Amino acid sequence: MRIGFITGEYPPMRGGIATFTRILGTELARTGHQIYVLTSEDGQQQDDQIQVDTVKNWGWRISKHVNRWADDNQLDIVNLHYQTAAFSMSPWIHFLPDLAQVPLVTTLHDLRFPYLFPKAGPLRDWIVRHLAERSDGRIFTNDEDQQTIGDLPRSQLIRIGSNIRTDIPTAESNTSIIDERLRDAFVVGYFGFINHSKGLDDLIRALPLIHIDSTIKLLIIGERHGHSDPTNVQYAQEIDDLIAEYDLEDQIIFTGYLPENDVAAYLQRCDLVTLPYRDGASFRRGTLLAAIEQECVIITTEPTVPISSINENRFALVPPYRPDKIAEAITKLANDPGERESLQDSVRQLKAEFTWETIVQQTEDFFQDVIRWHLAQS
Repeated sequence: MRIGFITGEYPPMRGGIATFTRILGTELARTGHQIYVLTSEDGQQQDDQIQVDTVKNWGWRISKHVNRWADDNQLDIVNLHYQTAAFSMSPWIHFLPDLAQVPLVTTLHDLRFPYLFPKAGPLRDWIVRHLAERSDGRIFTNDEDQQTIGDLPRSQLIRIGSNIRTDIPTAESNTSIIDERLRDAFVVGYFGFINHSKGLDDLIRALPLIHIDSTIKLLIIGERHGHSDPTNVQYAQEIDDLIAEYDLEDQIIFTGYLPENDVAAYLQRCDLVTLPYRDGASFRRGTLLAAIEQECVIITTEPTVPISSINENRFALVPPYRPDKIAEAITKLANDPGERESLQDSVRQLKAEFTWETIVQQTEDFFQDVIRWHLAQS
């Protein structure tokens, strides 16, 4: 197949969707498909097997641009990778299926409705649902979104995989400096951009409430904020102010941006990883999948809908917005090595459900089904 990806971010832009589309494209190319990417101006060619084209903006002419791009590359199918904060928050991206001249599948990485303008109200819901309903096929990456609108025809749940795939990390010189500061400490890890939905402020407020004999360090792994959501910059400043207010500068370490090997090394260095998502644990979260991939002991928040694989046998689950419960969970696990080992064994078993081989095969099969359906309508 000649497959086109449309994505608001692509490497060297930093973000989960950027890395995901590159990995998926690379894996599909390895199986013999021809892959084309249309992305924002900051995206660049990364691999010889994937052709990358860019657009200046995602304004009202984007449908015409996409059709010309699809025609020039003789695409069999187009796959739009959608998240609400991408595409410069353009409303026009939601109408691509209405004018698409080739089959268009939308991968809905989340259904958190976008901010359009003050008092937009129901329009926010309608515009995302319109995109989903008008697409020729839709892929859900998580249980919550599938349960919301998964009754549409030609819909499938295909989970995302971890963007941090290194099996044997190799720490480099920059990691050794921080490792010295972690010596003899009980290390609580946090991974990912500093975003309000991820609850880092709740974790920071929990630190003074933790009671263990060892020195405790909070290791915040990765870059502070990415390209998609400008509110992350403001929230990061709020985090800095909170750290100063609680006088925790010596207890908290920021790694900044790291290559994949070093992210894996630091996740493995943590005694446990805490991911207190405000909207509940979800497999749409690449940060959660990265912690699973590295077989971490994980504290996270209770999911908003029942998800069979997210349970107390695999994770230490706490309510959102509850620093006191986070502190209780960290204290309990820090003082119970046996419980940490049990959770780690369970996560190790769960890891097998998120292989890229499965994701690629499911995606390939679904694209072919949609193409066959589209031909039958012609």
